[in-house]
Amino acid sequence: MIVAQRKPFEEIKDMLKVYKKVLNVGCGTCVAVCLAGGEKEVDVLNAELDMARKLEENPIEMGAITVERQCDREYLETLDSIVEEYDAILSMACGVGVQFLAERFPHKPVFPAVDTSGLAVNQAVGWYEERCRSCNQCVLGMTAGICPVTMCAKGLYNGPCGGTNKGNCEISKDQPCAWHMIYERLAAQDRLDNIIAFYPAVGWKDQTPRTLIQPGYKTEDSAPEN
Repeated sequence: MIVAQRKPFEEIKDMLKVYKKVLNVGCGTCVAVCLAGGEKEVDVLNAELDMARKLEENPIEMGAITVERQCDREYLETLDSIVEEYDAILSMACGVGVQFLAERFPHKPVFPAVDTSGLAVNQAVGWYEERCRSCNQCVLGMTAGICPVTMCAKGLYNGPCGGTNKGNCEISKDQPCAWHMIYERLAAQDRLDNIIAFYPAVGWKDQTPRTLIQPGYKTEDSAPEN
């Protein structure tokens, strides 16, 4: 199972500061179980954003819907008829769900409301494509829903490097350049200012074992968060 925690409220509010009508999409499986992005959490976040923006005299209209799973394309079909009503999409799913939304609606900015903190083991035999490294510092909102950590061979937060070649990576003609894809999608959304923003070095919080306790559930007896 995927484990996540909600991003700091100020970070979420800052991502949405120029948008007036936003659809908040929850996910009914992993992030609902870990109390980070289910139907209840969507409603709570929407209420917080509505109140904060009213206090700033910059009101926002928040839509709310929770799908069964954002990591399965079939469940995203229910969004097709309503997305056009909104300026942007806020996803409370893991990084995979954010990317699936960004792929399905490439003309709409999609922002992550949670940080994916870890991935549980799946014992079934099958074919899987990695989309999220659960880095715990999600930047998909700035990179148009394309993850530079997993899609870039060098994991660059500031790209592209000098090895990009006609849209492909220098390591293989079959490996697309993540930053070329990021550029094209940002250009289509008229958000190319993001490509020149500098991202400082990250802490790679997924490299050591961690304990995660959701806010509101911490007690004196709770294990400390690593």
